[in-house]
Amino acid sequence: MSQAPSVTREKSGDGVVLSLAGAWVISAGRTLEAEAAAVTSGAAGAKQATIDLAGLDRMDTAGAWLIDRARAELAAAGVSADYRDVRPEHAALLQEAGYRPSEPPTLTRPSPFLVLLAAIGESVYTAGQDLIDIVDYLGEIVVMWSRLALRPGRWRWTSVFYHLEIFSLRSVPIIALINFLVGAIVTQQGVFQLSRFGASPYAVNLVGVLGLRELGVLMTSIMIAGRTGSAITAEIGSMKMREEIDALRVMALDPLEVLIMPRLVALAVALPVLTFIADMTQLGGGLIVSWLYAGMAPAVFISRLQGAVGSNTFLVGLIKAPFMAVMIGLIASTEGMEVRGSAESLGRCVTASVVKSIFMVIVMDGVFAMFFTAIDY
Repeated sequence: MSQAPSVTREKSGDGVVLSLAGAWVISAGRTLEAEAAAVTSGAAGAKQATIDLAGLDRMDTAGAWLIDRARAELAAAGVSADYRDVRPEHAALLQEAGYRPSEPPTLTRPSPFLVLLAAIGESVYTAGQDLIDIVDYLGEIVVMWSRLALRPGRWRWTSVFYHLEIFSLRSVPIIALINFLVGAIVTQQGVFQLSRFGASPYAVNLVGVLGLRELGVLMTSIMIAGRTGSAITAEIGSMKMREEIDALRVMALDPLEVLIMPRLVALAVALPVLTFIADMTQLGGGLIVSWLYAGMAPAVFISRLQGAVGSNTFLVGLIKAPFMAVMIGLIASTEGMEVRGSAESLGRCVTASVVKSIFMVIVMDGVFAMFFTAIDY
């Protein structure tokens, strides 16, 4: 059996000779650590130390590391330490598994301008990547729509009507309430501000044109983006986490056809209907406020409204609605498919879906406003 590791100290002029013997292997445990510390303490006060390895029976990587660490500590204390009578196999271990002090990482703080520039560049790249993903998904949906148009029997009408109920019928109370309050607030502020110029009756024109052309469809789309878009992302994302979408593919079912197309169709039908309800409730809120706040009779309100609003004003909001519905559905579906296998990923994608949908709804509303103004419609 190999002997336990040991260190013998002998003086030699102004230096010392530290003779190592035994088995310097990891199985020696605490003895190995203690003897390695004895190498360092044995050369205390000397100018030169010679570490003699001729008496070593065995040495592994742990022993080589501890021996070389002792040599490095002696060198750091000002003692010149060298090896003597090193076998070739031990020399290879000391070279490959020897002690190497870890250097503390140097923290470099980039300039705030570069950080800001990098953040802007990352945001632009991410926005461009999202745009590419949405366009790519839109192309897949157009192809799927063409296939289903040629084979109507493949439409999942039960799923379409189910989601139509969820998206439209159950959204009516909150959509009607929000738009009623918006119409009432716009009319009240219009009456209050225009009364300074003796033009308070023109508040009817304000709520009629603004509500039917812009606010009705905009408020409804924002509410649907927050209510329905987040639900679509959460549903598809949860299915992605539980590998249900992979199971559909294994069963030779296209998730685009089974999951996304019914939701898109239901959303494209539901949003114009909800926009019509929003328009009516906004006008109802304006009528009640003008009656109670400005003393304008309902008959007068309706008469002035007919003179201020044409059929084109009413149709502008309804024309926008399907396009906004498709955009909300596209973003919600895309983010749902981006969910990975963690709850954090699901929450992040749901948040991104709502934020992106609301942003794109507002952008599309502005684009449509400029378009309809350019064609004088």
